[in-house]
Amino acid sequence: MPLSQSTTARTLKHTRAITIEAFSRDDGLWDFDARITDHKERDIQLASGTRPQGVALHDLTLRVTVDLQMNVVGVAACSDAVPYPGYCESIDPDYKKLIGLNLMRQFRQGVKDRMSGIQGCTHLTELAQILPTAAIQAFAGDVIDTRDAASNSTDSNQPFQLDRCHALRLDGPAVVQYYPRWAKPSPDAKSPS
Repeated sequence: MPLSQSTTARTLKHTRAITIEAFSRDDGLWDFDARITDHKERDIQLASGTRPQGVALHDLTLRVTVDLQMNVVGVAACSDAVPYPGYCESIDPDYKKLIGLNLMRQFRQGVKDRMSGIQGCTHLTELAQILPTAAIQAFAGDVIDTRDAASNSTDSNQPFQLDRCHALRLDGPAVVQYYPRWAKPSPDAKSPS
């Protein structure tokens, strides 16, 4: 269900868009291209000059390359539109410091340790922080088995997504319904209304 309509008149002032595209590569690695853009609905005056309406204030892309275990093996950053040209984009090469981290093991803390504050760009660092969940979605069904293994009696591995969120907790009704083999219902578990 979408958000309800606003009951108060509103005027759009700013749009931030974040997209992440995941690509499987011929060499067995995966690229995650994350992009953030910011646009104002009017001309804005910056210390570096006027940015006309419709021209991006930010247009930044971060590519993180991982192996099938989600180890970061490559990073590239590109700052095509920035508020301080000649300065903001100088940090792009530093994002190679993320190489060696693993998206599933303390990645966000590693990003914070290596790229927070003056060590990085706020926007590129924000893009890096959202990559773990995007990678899980991209890997689901291709790299990570997300199916109920009830029909495969030799598979004793619980599907990856179980017990990682509210809806798919092992003692919840969704797991009882969709993944009965792995369900551990609590006595007070109820079906959704």
